[in-house]
Amino acid sequence: MFNTIVFEKRDRKAYIMFNRPDTHHALSREMLTELTAAVRECALDEEIRVVILSGGREKAFSSGADLKEGLADTRLGNVLKEVYNPLILGLRGLKKPVICRMNGLAAGAGMSLALACDVIIAADDAYFSELFVGIGLMPDAGSMFFLPRLIGPLRAFELCSTGRKVYMEEAVQIGLVNKAVPKDQLDAEVEALADRYASAATQSIGIMKQVLNQSFNKDLEEVLHLEAEGQTICGQTEDFAEGVMAFLTKRQPVFKGK
Repeated sequence: MFNTIVFEKRDRKAYIMFNRPDTHHALSREMLTELTAAVRECALDEEIRVVILSGGREKAFSSGADLKEGLADTRLGNVLKEVYNPLILGLRGLKKPVICRMNGLAAGAGMSLALACDVIIAADDAYFSELFVGIGLMPDAGSMFFLPRLIGPLRAFELCSTGRKVYMEEAVQIGLVNKAVPKDQLDAEVEALADRYASAATQSIGIMKQVLNQSFNKDLEEVLHLEAEGQTICGQTEDFAEGVMAFLTKRQPVFKGK
């Protein structure tokens, strides 16, 4: 079904793995289109409760845009609107948690793609780089949105305007990733978290993700309203009823994501 990614579903989890190792998983038009289609399938499949995005066993998560495809059309914004933005919006709009399994370097739009995920667990020898400035461009695919929200405008400007490498010790310290672990522990860490999400109250996580997406763009009163609306929806789910019953009977809840 896909040429540039590997897409698998098992145990209520979806695994989306980049599959262009000869280019360090550079993001081609075909790959971006396939990633968007896979994310859309995850949204529609009620059995899927968590998504894991990964560069597999390679040394790169993604090296960024595939410049070898050519830049005949210098109106680069058209490319962003056509193939990058739908993917980023799809990841942020997905009402399920998305884990980035950052196995190696994430550069340029590859960094943007990692930052669009909900949780980043990285190998401790990986690094980030907003390398756009090195070819006379500015960060795109969401980096200008995510970075200042994660690390503040001063650090965001510095990383964007220098393109320097950010290794995992610093990335953890400034809040760019959730956790960095030795590479031989990466799968275990990701799977442990994915298992937790696969058995969690998926609808409540999806609603809280939607509210968090808007929290920097709303004032307090507006966020209070979103919380109230979201809580009403959560309170009508099967998982809420199960959670309360489990609490009252002092047992572990068995959530169905409904």
